[in-house]
Amino acid sequence: MNGALGQLARGLGDVVFPPVCVQCRGLVEGAGEGLGEFRHVCVRCARQIDFVAPPHCSTCGHPFYGEMAGERMCPHCEGLAPAFREGRTAVLLKGPARGLVLELKYHRALHVLRDMEEIFRRSPHVLELARDALLVPVPLHPRKERERGYNQSELLAGALARAAGGGTRVEPLLRRTTDTVSQTHHDRRARQANLKNAFALARGADLNPAQHLVLVDDVFTTGSTLNSCALVLRRAGCLNLDVITFGHG
Repeated sequence: MNGALGQLARGLGDVVFPPVCVQCRGLVEGAGEGLGEFRHVCVRCARQIDFVAPPHCSTCGHPFYGEMAGERMCPHCEGLAPAFREGRTAVLLKGPARGLVLELKYHRALHVLRDMEEIFRRSPHVLELARDALLVPVPLHPRKERERGYNQSELLAGALARAAGGGTRVEPLLRRTTDTVSQTHHDRRARQANLKNAFALARGADLNPAQHLVLVDDVFTTGSTLNSCALVLRRAGCLNLDVITFGHG
């Protein structure tokens, strides 16, 4: 579909199904009319998106605020002992950014991926780490992926690859072997126990130790899930390993 036809189709779609803001639930007026405009976050709520920029924690990506002297200790990932080299995130998980994640993760709202890709495009420090890397999405257990219909982390990895460009591509090198319970209400210690031996290399995974790998997930909370995945890749000889998440919180 060429650009003119695509624009017409989107315009007709907006007439039949007007885009609604994921935060305030109001109509998004003039969605997509300007370059880089969000289609599912209104102008007022878009101002509430809390983009992360350096300086930030090199492990979890959470920003450091104000002047800090000496060694910076991040309370969000203290005691994690990361098996990866560096972690970066695009936004803090609150307001409309949280709404985008919830819509994608729990309401099958694949249309919000366009706005999430736009957020990646506005996060140069994230794109810098992703460009020309092999993006490895955190896997879902097959049962959960069948129920949901997709793996949101794999979709986000695709959005990140498009935003980063270059030789960036997505490769599902991991599989989830254990159908763990929800991690939402667990602390770091409980999450780590819950995730022990929960991941393995995908069958037939072709690993190149020299390749730059970047694990991709929707949210960095305690880092336990990402670290469990990183340990599998490190044991397979992949040491050039980083982490990117859409949000932190």
